[in-house]
Amino acid sequence: MMFSRRRFCCAGVLVGTAATLDRALAADSCAVQTRERQVTLSPDDALKELKAGNERFLTQTMRNCDLLGQVRATAGGQYPFAVIIGCIDSRVPPELVFDQRIGDIFSARIAGNVADDDVVGSAEFATKLAGAKLIVVLGHSECGAVRGAIDGAELGMLTNLLKRIKPAVEASKNVPGEHTSRNKDFVQQVATANAKLAAEGLERDSPVLRDLIAKGELKIVAAMHDVSTGRITFLG
Repeated sequence: MMFSRRRFCCAGVLVGTAATLDRALAADSCAVQTRERQVTLSPDDALKELKAGNERFLTQTMRNCDLLGQVRATAGGQYPFAVIIGCIDSRVPPELVFDQRIGDIFSARIAGNVADDDVVGSAEFATKLAGAKLIVVLGHSECGAVRGAIDGAELGMLTNLLKRIKPAVEASKNVPGEHTSRNKDFVQQVATANAKLAAEGLERDSPVLRDLIAKGELKIVAAMHDVSTGRITFLG
């Protein structure tokens, strides 16, 4: 079957148009966060952004952006829309599992994703002064810090840090089975309770954050990352 020159040319135009559109959409998805966009985002919008990013991560449709270009574009200022308070675990890199770009999120990482005074102060800076609309306390499965807190591990300065996880251990005492790190269900329950308690503690301990929440300018949520699947579940 022979194609006419006109039909061939039209097909070429359609292909070229589609390619141009794809490039435009890709460029838009890689555009760095701006002050204007940060201001217009609500806390719920910010949460949707992170949920969509994790879905892209899970479906292997992550954005492929020019990172050096983003470095240059953000050199004059940063306008992140969210704060992720996560564990130092190497399997839970927030920018990757939420498919976020340079300049999109503040990332505060500490063993056991505990909210000590330094972390609270960092969250106050990120929200009140830098304009982020959402704080996510991100716990994860198979957490070594949680295991250490359960078993009463002691090691230098880590000992005091693990004490901050003890309330979550106490809150999980009704979980069936032995209450040691050998019980995976217990470890998971403590890790989940720890993320929830840390999120609650941020609001309880910080008048700055409470004021932003009261004004509808901030939301604080807890979430859990499954290190075996990459899926992030937001807690109620």
